Amino acid sequence: MGEKGSKASSLIMVDAALAQVGKNLSEAMRILGDGQMEPDAGTESRRFSRTSIPGPLQGDGQDVTTILHLVHHLIHEEEDEEDERDKASQPIQNVGEQGHMALLGHSLAAYISVLDRERLRKLTTRILSDTTLWLCRIFRYDNGSAYFHEDDRDGLVKVCRLAINARYEEYTTEGYAVLSSRQPVIYQSASCRPGLGQHLCNQLGLPLSSLCTVPCNTIFGSQHQMDVALLDKLIKEDTDAGKLPLLLIANAGTPEAGHTDKLSRLKELCDQHGIWLHVEGVNLATLALAQVTSAVMGATRSDSMTLTPGRWLGLPAVTAVTLYRHEDPALSLAAGLTSSQPVEKLRALPLWLSLQYLGHNGIVQKIRHAAALSQHLLLKLKSVTCIRTSDGLEKRISLAEALKMVEDEQNSPVVLFKFSQESNAGGSGGSVDGLCAGEKEVLDTFNGWMGEQLAQLVPSSGVDVVELEDEGTCVRFSPLLTAAVLGTQQEDVDEVVQKLLELVPMISATMNLRQDFREETHRHAPSLTYIEELSWPGLGAVRYESQAEGADESRRKQEQKKVNDALLTKLQELDTDIVFSTGPDFEMEENCIFVGMVTDDVDVSELVDTISTLGRDIEESGRILENMTERVRKGILEAELQLQKASEDKLLEEGMLRQLPVVGSVLNWFSPVESSIKGRTFNLAAGSLDSTDVTYSTKVQAGRTSLQDTPTLSAKRLSGQRLFRRPGAGSDSMSETSSVGPADESSRAESFTVSPNIHPSMSMSPPETAEHAEACFRPPGLHGNPEQVEAEQERQPEGQEVDLSGR
Repeated sequence: MGEKGSKASSLIMVDAALAQVGKNLSEAMRILGDGQMEPDAGTESRRFSRTSIPGPLQGDGQDVTTILHLVHHLIHEEEDEEDERDKASQPIQNVGEQGHMALLGHSLAAYISVLDRERLRKLTTRILSDTTLWLCRIFRYDNGSAYFHEDDRDGLVKVCRLAINARYEEYTTEGYAVLSSRQPVIYQSASCRPGLGQHLCNQLGLPLSSLCTVPCNTIFGSQHQMDVALLDKLIKEDTDAGKLPLLLIANAGTPEAGHTDKLSRLKELCDQHGIWLHVEGVNLATLALAQVTSAVMGATRSDSMTLTPGRWLGLPAVTAVTLYRHEDPALSLAAGLTSSQPVEKLRALPLWLSLQYLGHNGIVQKIRHAAALSQHLLLKLKSVTCIRTSDGLEKRISLAEALKMVEDEQNSPVVLFKFSQESNAGGSGGSVDGLCAGEKEVLDTFNGWMGEQLAQLVPSSGVDVVELEDEGTCVRFSPLLTAAVLGTQQEDVDEVVQKLLELVPMISATMNLRQDFREETHRHAPSLTYIEELSWPGLGAVRYESQAEGADESRRKQEQKKVNDALLTKLQELDTDIVFSTGPDFEMEENCIFVGMVTDDVDVSELVDTISTLGRDIEESGRILENMTERVRKGILEAELQLQKASEDKLLEEGMLRQLPVVGSVLNWFSPVESSIKGRTFNLAAGSLDSTDVTYSTKVQAGRTSLQDTPTLSAKRLSGQRLFRRPGAGSDSMSETSSVGPADESSRAESFTVSPNIHPSMSMSPPETAEHAEACFRPPGLHGNPEQVEAEQERQPEGQEVDLSGR
């Protein structure tokens, strides 16, 4: 009775502990969720921000809630500094209920690991057996064993070690010395993951000479499938050379294009030469469907294959699985595929919980949904003009292989497409063979831009950009890797097609007008220089060349940068849909203006004319400003000398006694003296000093004009008008470009006078500089440093005068 009561008490404690684990996980998910912080926790953000800097461990412990709030802050602390558009373009993972089960599995694994050894052994054995059985049945891999690993490459390392133990009988006792008699050779496709073979050799301690890369088909068949005939030839050559063909890595869905190797033929070849066949790739997920292509079905006969159910089903932090067949458990244990430690078997716990939560139907439904999304997009793209899909990216193939590729494409979960002006309405024609190197690079640039725009406009679609060796840059849609995580639906695919229909005409128009833009720019030489930039997705790049003569190289570059910066600012202020920028950050050319994407109604001639006109106006305005500045400085120096001479004459006329503060006041009271210093006006246009007698005799300052009345470019443009549109292209097209010019100069003069009653102690002395004189004789309304004064003086109308009388 006591033993039964002890067991019941133990079960109650276990149930309570499990319930607490689930409760703690739910609370942690609530706190760590975006926007789920408690109100009072937000007030402690300052304290969290200070503790975000690494430092010593605090002496007093903290409760779980405080630590979770700190983790939440560390996750989201950079969000306020990010650009809103970049945040919107970043896809957010959809964890979902099945994701919560996977996270719960990690918590339970930590809890289960502290159970007594016997209970732990029974539980881990059951978890491992169930998960292995379920996966082998779902993915049609009969009589297989499973190895669960965090790094998806680790399973390949372990099966390769198993193959070494199986082929080299003395390897367990002699070690690597046995390999020197017959060097093992590992074969991989040229379309395998980059760095996979090198990683395998490094982990096994094999030289890189043990790695043999098999090229893909170059004449017939898919350009991403391994050349079986060439592989057979390489195997025979290695065998004749005394080497041991050990392992072949094949693809059921290449990383970039999603193509499947001829697995059935490869299996026959491996059986003939005693080679271990390992298969990996995203297309292995389709083995769970009712209808599977014959190419992918060949993977079920392989010696091992690696699955990534976490990515396919949207399960966070779930291990990859390598299924393999081998009859000797001792060799599997030696290779590290099995373990006698029960704790290591707990790696399967998150997947064990998630598979039970989804069920067989739920797993198949997720994979079927991803495959349906691919087929839906492929069907939609067939009707989009200038878009080539996967079947149009191949070279010459036989009729049988063409029918086989059509079958594989219709069931492949990976869709590749790209823009091509040679494509027909069916979307599968055209070729890039006839393009020169420059045209291919331009086409790749525009396809990369198209993929980036689609990813930003429809982030839940999961499209990305891939670089293929022969086809160049393509846009890839692989829903098996993204749909479960991002929650992609058929509406998202329809939105991708809709955005594509908007982008394709713009890309086509821009590529067609690039040559016109180049020719128009050359027509405006030497004032404009066309910059050949093949990696810029836009109309092109141009630079305004300064026409200054006699200047050294550094001064010329400085002036060129100043003019082009001002020109870019002016162009960005224009009322147009065209984007002007400084180009990519890595651009080597300096002082360039990059013109973005355009539509087919853009008048390139008017655009280039406006760029040239604005650049010339900016340069002439700068030259006028420099000349006016020099005139002003010379006039101020002359005025300084005249005022100094007038002050000296006044001193001689009035005498020294009148200059004393008290005595001078008494003498002036008894005997007033009329000053002989006359006022002066400074003509900014002529740069000359004139007398103020005429001004004060008429009591009118001629030509008084406010600086605010100067006409500007924006005042001459009507609201709502668009520039650079050809006549008849729309209601907002502009036919006149004369408004894009400098403001008309006024012929009226403005002056200010210098008071003749200047005390000698306040007059300028000869050692004072011209800059000081500029500050003293600054016209009204021109405040600040000399550079600001020069900028204000630039807006003075022609013939305007500055009165230096001080009134």
